Amino acid sequence: MAKDSRGSLRTWLLPLLLLLGAALVVFVFTFLLDTGGDVGPLSLLWHPNPEVAAGTIASAGEVLAAVLGIAITVVAIIVELASNRYTHRVTELFIGEPINFLVMGFFVVTALQAVFVAVTFDHTDVELLLADGTPLHEASGFVPYLSLTVALCMLAFSLLILLPYFAFVFEFLSPIQIVDRIRRYSLRAITRGANATNVRQRQLEAIRGVEQLADVGLNAMENKDKGVSMASVDALRAMATDYQGIRAGLGEGWFRVEGELAHNPDFVSMSPDVLSAVTRRRIWFEMKVLRKYQTLYNEALNKMRDINYLIAINTRLIAETALERKNHELFEMVVKFFNTFLRATVNARDVRTAYNVLNQYRLLAERCLHVDGGRTAVEIARYFKYYGLVSFHAKLPFILETVAYDLCALNELAYDQGSTVHRELLRIFLQVDKESESDIQEVSLRGVRKAQVKLATHYLVSGSEDLAREIYEDMESERHDRLASIRDELLGVRSAEFWEISDRGVNFDYLSPARKRELLTFFGWFQDLPDPSLSILPEDPDQLPEPSAAEVHQARSPRSGRLSGDSTLHDIPGAGVDPS
Repeated sequence: MAKDSRGSLRTWLLPLLLLLGAALVVFVFTFLLDTGGDVGPLSLLWHPNPEVAAGTIASAGEVLAAVLGIAITVVAIIVELASNRYTHRVTELFIGEPINFLVMGFFVVTALQAVFVAVTFDHTDVELLLADGTPLHEASGFVPYLSLTVALCMLAFSLLILLPYFAFVFEFLSPIQIVDRIRRYSLRAITRGANATNVRQRQLEAIRGVEQLADVGLNAMENKDKGVSMASVDALRAMATDYQGIRAGLGEGWFRVEGELAHNPDFVSMSPDVLSAVTRRRIWFEMKVLRKYQTLYNEALNKMRDINYLIAINTRLIAETALERKNHELFEMVVKFFNTFLRATVNARDVRTAYNVLNQYRLLAERCLHVDGGRTAVEIARYFKYYGLVSFHAKLPFILETVAYDLCALNELAYDQGSTVHRELLRIFLQVDKESESDIQEVSLRGVRKAQVKLATHYLVSGSEDLAREIYEDMESERHDRLASIRDELLGVRSAEFWEISDRGVNFDYLSPARKRELLTFFGWFQDLPDPSLSILPEDPDQLPEPSAAEVHQARSPRSGRLSGDSTLHDIPGAGVDPS
């Protein structure tokens, strides 16, 4: 409300006061110059010369008609342009806006007032002769001074309000404002007179609002208006989340998918069984929103990735709202759409988008660790593994590597929070790797093993050697040259931030000094690995002395498993992989 008040002040009151003040200053200044400071003639403003007043009021109607014509022409042009660029709903919203009716109506009333006052003028100047022959002019008839003053004031106000009205029109037709108005109008239409007699009409209004928001987003993407597209995506999410607060009072009829609603393009291809399931789960509106997300997502792939990222973020927010409101049917559907997004991304071979979508999907899984006993988080972890392997077979190995690091993060959090499903998550994680079929896939498989090693160091730092041993047993049959190179690359990464700009901003391969020491403990369990270079061993100058080569070798032995020394770290070329 306060924001709307500030907007009205900026759009209407301030320009109006500025114009009125400027007009009064100019008039008073020139008037005082003409009269030499005498203010007596000011009485002519409310009691003017009848002949001058008649001429002025006669032309007032023509002036108002011209001003009204200019206003209508300008407004019609910009409304049509906005309608063609974004959505035809713009015209409907503009015509339905009460301010437009009030302003145009005031222009018409002012013009009619001027016409009526001009008609009621009955001023005549009769010439009489006195006895001495001196002519005498005597006025007769009727002069409507009050009506004339009101008409002139209305005329002045009409001219003053013209520029503020244009400012309002341009603000009204701002694409961001259009998006917000469509969202608010659609939500009002959903709840307006919620009864069985108009439920079908309200369903159609809701469908129309969702489709028009999606159309705005698609048209904006075509015109490279990223900001407008993102506003449309946000508006769809806001509509879906706000809807969760009103859906309980909409009545049973609202949730039935039948009649004209069943023939909507997003539902017409569904089998009767699927439509019955949607009705039973009471989620047709949310499905409509997410289907439009799917359309926008597919259109943005490899073209406007920021839209893909925002859709993933908003899809996660919708899922979190479903969790808060215990709407399990909606949550399950959102998970399916996340999987659909990943499938489309792999098919489009858009690796960078997958990198960011997986991040949002992992955040959702982390939110589910203590929901329903963690079973949902386990289910999402299985989907991670599935789409990672699908990407691996599609020769998109970095997606598999990203999956591995996300599963590593999920396992770490599950362990830290004491989740009952952390062992099942570990089992899934250890199934992600497989033998490579090309040099590129070999790099990806190394990334998976790095992620598993990182998890092992987390367990060791936390004192859970048994869990780290499970990872060791899974990796025991790996080639020693591969294990040694993985160890050396992890030891050599010094920066927690990736050295290029990326959306996550993290270096997958970074380990803290404490975890690097446990890294040597972990690799000390493997027999006959070549020694690491002293130049890449972890440092801790506050606690540990400089080690000798013999001490380093002993620290890596299976019996000791600990490092007692420090040295300087150097970056290893190629440590960490850029998602592009």
